[in-house]
Amino acid sequence: MLRALRHLDSGGLTLLAVSSLYETAPAEGVGGGDFINAVAKVRSLLCPDDLLNRLQTIEKLMGRSGDHNRPREIDIDILTYGNVVMRSPDLALPHPRYAKRAFVVVPLREVAPDFLCPLSGRGVDELVASLGPVRINQVSRRTIVAASL
Repeated sequence: MLRALRHLDSGGLTLLAVSSLYETAPAEGVGGGDFINAVAKVRSLLCPDDLLNRLQTIEKLMGRSGDHNRPREIDIDILTYGNVVMRSPDLALPHPRYAKRAFVVVPLREVAPDFLCPLSGRGVDELVASLGPVRINQVSRRTIVAASL
């Protein structure tokens, strides 16, 4: 995770904030053990498609290969890009499933407590509350993560 965060603070990307780390069960039938998740707030002058390409390059540098629904070393998604709403064959903004995933919205609340969904206008607190009871285990405080960079 720290290696991925270092990549997110280089090559034209500026890491602005990082959430705590959370451990969760795999989503959508992905095999393997639990995952460690976090949300990072990043500044970039890249357009959304170029940012996606940059993130995919980081994933490959870190050993990612194979199918989306298989265990993997790293998976970096773009959740939102400001207020941009777009759908293309390669990229959907905001991410089409982010609001239904505790491992996204709980850490998102840490780095962007005033976040509003560009599609629904719902705030992050409302998104978290709409999930109901979920299993998500905070394994590190963000101050520790930020100090480790």
